[in-house]
Amino acid sequence: MKTICLYFEIHQIIHLKRYRFFDIGTDHYYYDDYENERNINHIAEHSYLPALDTFLEMIRQHGHFFKMAFSLSGVGIEQLEMYAPKVLERLQQLNETGCVEFLAEPYSHGLSSLANEESFAAEVNRQCDKIEELFGKRPTVMRNSSLIYNDDIGGQVAALGFNGMLTEGAKHILGWKSPHYVYHCSIAPKLKLLLRDIELSDDISLRFNNREWEGYPLFADYYVNRIVNMPAEEQVVNVFMELSALGIAQPLSSNILEFMKALPVCAKAGGVSFSTPSEVCARMNSMGGLDVPYAMSWVDEERDVSSWLGNPMQREAFDKLYSIADRVRISNDPRINQDWDYLQASNNFRFMTTKPSHIRIDRGIYASPFDAFTNYMNILGDFMSRVSNLYPEDIDDEELNALLTTIRNQGEEIAMKDMEISRLQAKVEKMQAAEEKLKAKMDKKRPAVRRTGTKAV
Repeated sequence: MKTICLYFEIHQIIHLKRYRFFDIGTDHYYYDDYENERNINHIAEHSYLPALDTFLEMIRQHGHFFKMAFSLSGVGIEQLEMYAPKVLERLQQLNETGCVEFLAEPYSHGLSSLANEESFAAEVNRQCDKIEELFGKRPTVMRNSSLIYNDDIGGQVAALGFNGMLTEGAKHILGWKSPHYVYHCSIAPKLKLLLRDIELSDDISLRFNNREWEGYPLFADYYVNRIVNMPAEEQVVNVFMELSALGIAQPLSSNILEFMKALPVCAKAGGVSFSTPSEVCARMNSMGGLDVPYAMSWVDEERDVSSWLGNPMQREAFDKLYSIADRVRISNDPRINQDWDYLQASNNFRFMTTKPSHIRIDRGIYASPFDAFTNYMNILGDFMSRVSNLYPEDIDDEELNALLTTIRNQGEEIAMKDMEISRLQAKVEKMQAAEEKLKAKMDKKRPAVRRTGTKAV
């Protein structure tokens, strides 16, 4: 039976305020709180809440037949907690149905996977902790920011213990292969890869309301029939998109939610099911390894990372930011760590892009990519100065690496001691149980001895 794996991303950019060169060293707060609150409330009202209410209605109608997955960035969760807690309440209601899976991703929705392996691992673990705190279960499937993936990233994700990973079904990687199979990482075969169907995903998220598109209007029965008519051996169709596509990119007036409601009805009629990513990974075998030497993503025609790192401005900002990654990672300053998360967000680099794109980029306060670069570098200059005050530049990389190694070794030693303590506690509990069992056995025998002695007298 063919199955649809439906996934939605929820991430909210932290809008930076206008920050001038003369603010460096005097103003350490970088954010436009008004715009952050206005933006997330607008998206929550016109997209998140109507879409999530629709999904709840669909699950009530179809039960466990209809399933989906969500991935929330850590900074997105923070914004929802602060300004739109009703969205998290709806997600928790969906979680209680048992029809929803929550995935792992970098906390910041940043590009650490391309720069610093230890920062990437720390981010993913923090986001997993947050997901477990909110929804009661730790993720077993991973998706990177904007589905960025290559072989090395797959190896890192596998080392973190994940069973599967979502990424793009990029044509320049697949060649003649189909995205409708499960593959695995070429250097970590246990990590299964689910590849996004570009056409079927973008038909909903990008083209649904485009009256000039030859496929307009798109009806659910036609959409599902395309899946039904695929070759019999192609068993999984991965439809991945941002949740804001439902209501923002495709306005509610386009009847996008009515289309979504009709999907399970048409799927049942066509013998097509719905599955979560972990279910696909558990049930389906890999068709083979996928070689991805260079990073790919789901953005723009090239499906690479040029939207974030395609020009000298972006690369300079990226290199400067991650040059202090190790220093930030060993910092215990909460404000430094929070600013680090917000400055890593990939949107900051996307605003600096100079490449043409068929997807409109809303640069907010920025008049141009150069304006975005200047504002970001002013903020980054102040941030780096603050980090330098914690770990001065006269502490060279060798000394810093030695400090990091010491911290890492101490962490491993503590973990080993914790394991030893747990083992000894279990041994003590076992001995206590045996002692209590022996004592109870002897107590039962004592009365019988007394009775025997009495009769002898």
